[in-house]
Amino acid sequence: MDIQLKRGLLDVCVLTAIRNEESYGYKILKDIKPYLEMSESTLYTILKRLEGADMLTVRSAEHEGRLRKYYRITPKGRERIEEFKKEWREVVSIYRFITKEDTEQ
Repeated sequence: MDIQLKRGLLDVCVLTAIRNEESYGYKILKDIKPYLEMSESTLYTILKRLEGADMLTVRSAEHEGRLRKYYRITPKGRERIEEFKKEWREVVSIYRFITKEDTEQ
C-alpha cells in the first residue's frame, strides 16, 4: 500500500478512536486493535503529528502516581474525519471501476 495513503488512513483511525471521548495511548491501541495492528511507536508518532496539525489536544494528569497524557479531538480533527469519509467514497468508486472486469467474467 502506498505509504502516504496508509499514513492518512492511520491518522483518521486514531482520530476516530478519540472522537467521542478523550483517551490515552494504551486505550487507543486497545480500541484500534480489533481493526488493525499498530505499534506503540507508530501510535505516538501519529499522535505527535496530529497534535502539531491542531487536530487534537493533549493534557497530562496523574494516574496511579504517574503522569498520563490524555488526547482529545479538536474541531479540525473532526473535520478531517468528515473529509476522509467523502474522499473514501471516491476511492471505493475507483476500486469498483478497477475490479469491474473481475466480476463480469
